[in-house]
Amino acid sequence: MAVRPDQLRIVHYPDPVLRRVAQPVEAVTDEVRAVARRMLQLMHEAPGVGLAAPQVGLPWRMFVANPTGEPDDDRVFINPVLSGPSREAASQQEGCLSLPGIQGDITRPTAITITALDLDGRSFTLTSDDLPARVWQHETDHLDGVLIIDKMPPIDRRANRRLLKELETAAPG
Repeated sequence: MAVRPDQLRIVHYPDPVLRRVAQPVEAVTDEVRAVARRMLQLMHEAPGVGLAAPQVGLPWRMFVANPTGEPDDDRVFINPVLSGPSREAASQQEGCLSLPGIQGDITRPTAITITALDLDGRSFTLTSDDLPARVWQHETDHLDGVLIIDKMPPIDRRANRRLLKELETAAPG
């Protein structure tokens, strides 16, 4: 099935694609590069700091991120693998482009390492103990069908109950 990058849009909860485990990208092709460019465009328009392929309806293990907002900091992560999480964890407010208006305190390791392929199919490894570490973990959760609503404390789930119901009611089908 050919993908038309210009047709990609951010999908919202409760779209079932957000709950599926994404499959590895088999080869970095022109199609994959075009999808990555479109995902970066959608992320910036939203605006957001990251966007995973399932959030545009594709079951691919790929995400884009730019935690700084600087044009030169756009990055594509294909088949990412997280490793070496720190023992130290911290809670911080997170939102999600597929859950508009919903935020919650999410506890994550403060530092992590990621290994992925770039748009040329080359492997790279990065480590962060700052916002990029949080973004990488959030986006990798998407690749595993996990949403922030699965990780937020009960008090935040209750605070977001009305917004979640509205998203469920607005969903097509």
